[in-house]
Amino acid sequence: MATLEIKDLHVSVVADEVDKEILSGVNLTIKAGETHAIMGPNGSGKSTLSYAIAGHPKYEVTSGQVLLDGEDVLEMSVDERARAGLFLAMQYPVEVPGVSMSNFLRTAATAVRGEAPKLRTWVKEVKTAMSDLDIDPAFAERSVNEGFSGGEKKRHEILQLGLLQPKIAILDETDSGLDVDALRVVSEGVNRYRASGEVGVMLITHYTRILNYIKPDFVHVFAGGKIVESGGPELADQLESEGYVRFTGKREEAVAQ
Repeated sequence: MATLEIKDLHVSVVADEVDKEILSGVNLTIKAGETHAIMGPNGSGKSTLSYAIAGHPKYEVTSGQVLLDGEDVLEMSVDERARAGLFLAMQYPVEVPGVSMSNFLRTAATAVRGEAPKLRTWVKEVKTAMSDLDIDPAFAERSVNEGFSGGEKKRHEILQLGLLQPKIAILDETDSGLDVDALRVVSEGVNRYRASGEVGVMLITHYTRILNYIKPDFVHVFAGGKIVESGGPELADQLESEGYVRFTGKREEAVAQ
């Protein structure tokens, strides 16, 4: 059963030629079967946490550990992290002109599974997954995310999640920019992925509305580059009514959307 352990993680970025610490000692353990919601105001470091785990070169880990089933993730290249079972659904998915979605998905599945999926089985698998997410089959031959709307990009991120079946999924503000219908469809895709109980989810969000669809086991408040309070789903309800002011000293816009 998969376990992701983040131990005293410190991460910096270079801003105006000066190292600026963004994460200042993050500690978190996510086990298979658990969904952890990471909530906090804008600028608190939530997305930095996701990118540091995934291996974005902009973010320098200055100290701490990230372990996946006891293996040091920080010693792995980005593609090695993905093959080991880490998945990041980005807040702003990038476009990859010239690479079709169908080729991209099959190449990714081959890398993760260790062998190319049998074509007939794979085509059926992709069609079923696309249908579940209300994705037009014609999108399979379009370049990755090129000309996609925000909602279409998010659906394709969850399509990848469902087909690759990683051990740990990090979802960075997947609800951002989604209308009510798209939010429901995307959330159902995430719930299908975690239905086995053998995977772990880190759900990063600024708002509580996605938690009406994806029920977390644990909620963590992120402020000042670290987790400052943890609790159950009731903590999200508290944040919805009170905001983040007691953690930041500043009044934020309403948490609910």
